[in-house]
Amino acid sequence: MILTPGRSGRYPPQGRPRRLAGFAVVSTDGLIVVDKPGGMTSHDVVARIRRLARTRRVGHGGTLDPMATGVLVIGVGRATRLLTYVIGAGKSYAATIRLGQATVTDDAEGDVIASTPAGAVTDEAVRAALAALTGEIDQVPSAVSAIKIDGQRAYKRVREGESVELPARRVTISRLDVLSIRRDSPDVVDVDVDVTCSSGTYIRAIARDAGLALGVGGHLTALRRTAVGGFTLAEAATLDALEQRAPDVVNLPLDAAAGRFFPRRDAAPEEARVLSHGGPLDPAGITGPYAVFGPDGGLIAIVSERDGRARAEIVLAPA
Repeated sequence: MILTPGRSGRYPPQGRPRRLAGFAVVSTDGLIVVDKPGGMTSHDVVARIRRLARTRRVGHGGTLDPMATGVLVIGVGRATRLLTYVIGAGKSYAATIRLGQATVTDDAEGDVIASTPAGAVTDEAVRAALAALTGEIDQVPSAVSAIKIDGQRAYKRVREGESVELPARRVTISRLDVLSIRRDSPDVVDVDVDVTCSSGTYIRAIARDAGLALGVGGHLTALRRTAVGGFTLAEAATLDALEQRAPDVVNLPLDAAAGRFFPRRDAAPEEARVLSHGGPLDPAGITGPYAVFGPDGGLIAIVSERDGRARAEIVLAPA
């Protein structure tokens, strides 16, 4: 917990925290691993955490569609500056693909735009179509996505009746395991999969492209994100659980979060002083970016080495 100073600039006595906009205390800086429920946008979750953590300085590390559930990493306070690295981390998902129907959104939230009986598609053909979508591929994102075109989200243009074509982007699907193939009705085939992929991969697009390859159309009916980098569902908290312990909602304080996510370097006192003011250090030969900690164990900065020097990408030591 940290207390907020009063108008005089002094901190209130212990046990008598100052109230600010109805709040007595604010949550410590750090990351929260949330198990996002279905039906909420990532922005909805951020708004809830702002209320629970009692601070406006909250952000998320990678959008999940409203239909999707699972790991959503939230940053609070100074830890929001770590989110750019979280967004770029690899991710894992459990998903269900329905073959035999295509939708306008490539998932179950959109209207069905084409139906083609998929009962004759063999299990071998399904596995082959998905295997062809693994490795480094050029993937066209779903037209109904948050990607901006001339400053406006693609999904807004689609909703306004425009025809949107997004350029393909290179992504890596390092694992796409078929867990089961179910034929519960004669015209559709449901395929449960586990996927590990690079940032920027659209699981909806995998469903769409598998359906196109098989000539029957496809869309996503369920999506659960199981990991972001090293953060997994095992440590994720539901919003209800966070509500019960508010404002102590941070799973990983800033120092612990950086220690989990980055390689570590410990700085000597003079190095800590230089780096905390934005100055460079001698290189340590660590593949970056990496976290540098001071003699007191506190996080100073995220650093990368270039041109023979170790330079701060972001300084996180308190001012």
